[in-house]
Amino acid sequence: RTSTDMAANGIQYSERYYDDVYEYRHVVLPPEITKKVPKGRLMSETEWRSLGVQQSRGWVHYAIHRPEPHILLYRRPKGYGQPAGTVPMQQ
Repeated sequence: RTSTDMAANGIQYSERYYDDVYEYRHVVLPPEITKKVPKGRLMSETEWRSLGVQQSRGWVHYAIHRPEPHILLYRRPKGYGQPAGTVPMQQ
């Protein structure tokens, strides 16, 4: 997995990766933004967008990796937002 720097604010976004049900990605926050992450709970879309995280629709902050609170873990159903009957691109 490689990460792509998509924003001027230092937030890094991983490539997407998949299992049978979901597509995933992780987002690495710089220290100054990590300080603003609520401790011990998942964030709503409104909350993570307010930190400057920019992603297309459908992503959900689904898990906390306690040893590395600066890494946010996201997932959404495979094929989210695609017309019915289309097959999502595999990586």
